[in-house]
Amino acid sequence: MNVRNLCVRGDCKSMPVSRREWLVLLGFTGIVAAVALAASLATVSAAATYAELEGPSWAPPGWVFGPVWTILYAGMAVAGWVAWRAGARMRGPEMVVFGSQLVLNGLWSPLFFALQQRGAALACIVALDVVVAATVYLFWSRQRIAGLLLVPYFGWILFATALNVAYWSMNR
Repeated sequence: MNVRNLCVRGDCKSMPVSRREWLVLLGFTGIVAAVALAASLATVSAAATYAELEGPSWAPPGWVFGPVWTILYAGMAVAGWVAWRAGARMRGPEMVVFGSQLVLNGLWSPLFFALQQRGAALACIVALDVVVAATVYLFWSRQRIAGLLLVPYFGWILFATALNVAYWSMNR
C-alpha cells in the first residue's frame, strides 16, 4: 500500500515530511501571515474608532481579537498545507476556494475599520462565511483534519458576522 494513500484516508502520521513539503508549509504560512499583517494594519490604524462605536453587550474586549486571530491564522496555514499534502492541487478547487477566502478575509478589516463601510463589510463577511463553509467542506473531503482545522475559524467568523450586524445597526 502506498504511503500517500494512507494520508488520504486520514493517517498522515505515518507520512514522512520532505524538504519540499516543509517549504510549501513555509509558503502557506507566509501567504496567510501577509493577509494577517494587512488586516492588522487596517485594524490598528482604526482601533480608536472601534472603541468609540456603540456595540452590543456581548462584544468581546478589543484585546481578545489579536490572540484569537493569531491562532486562527496558524490553523488556516496548516489546514491549507495538510489539504495540499493530501493531494489538493494548487490550481484545483480546494486551493482556489482557500485563496478566495483569504482575499475576502483580507478585505473585511479595511472595509470595517479603515474605510468605516460597515454595510460593505457585512456583505464581504457574509460572502466570507459562504466561502469558508465551502473550504471546510472541500478540505474535509480531501483530508478530515484539514477541514477540522478550519472549524474554529468558521465559528469565529460567524460570530464576527453577528458583531458586524450589531455594529452596523447600532451605528448608522
